[in-house]
Amino acid sequence: MNRLALAFFLLAPVPTVLAAQDATAPTGVYVTDPAHTSLTWKISHFGLSHYTARFTGIEARLAWNAEEPESSVLKVSIDPMSVKTDFPFPDVEDFDSKIGSGADFLAAKPIAFETRSITVTGEGQATVTGDLTFRGETHPASLDVHFNGSVAEHPMDKQPRLGFSATGVVHRTDWGLGFSVPALGEDVDILIEAEFVPPKP
Repeated sequence: MNRLALAFFLLAPVPTVLAAQDATAPTGVYVTDPAHTSLTWKISHFGLSHYTARFTGIEARLAWNAEEPESSVLKVSIDPMSVKTDFPFPDVEDFDSKIGSGADFLAAKPIAFETRSITVTGEGQATVTGDLTFRGETHPASLDVHFNGSVAEHPMDKQPRLGFSATGVVHRTDWGLGFSVPALGEDVDILIEAEFVPPKP
């Protein structure tokens, strides 16, 4: 893409750029695009603010059914050591490592989510229920998911692409993570943004 075309793409409203794409992403297997995928979480901090952090090591595989989205299957894996807290004093303490590996926190054990069911609740809306595993325990969890849309050929990479936003709440004590409750909130709010592309050959 030359500089003039790139400038047009960056300046043009996204809906206008994508409006030319009449077809949607077809049924098939997709994986997360790490450049456009994020998982942020937050918990109450003494009722004064919400402590916020994120994971950067996220991999997900979506078996997408364009005709029957409710029959799609999602599998997600997250590296607990990829947690980023933006702790302001890294020379004093490696707080990311403490949260990722500490026995009172994520205990360096893989985090995983796999769908049990998908219930369409409205236009572009669904509740995704599945098994969430972390700290070596597995319990059910649900996400409210909004389907942002899809294209059969994205104008940048010429690949089919799907996009979702999701929110959810888990009670961390259900997974044995009871450190400093109730000073630190039991409820963990989750915010997910994800784009999916075909896996590389």
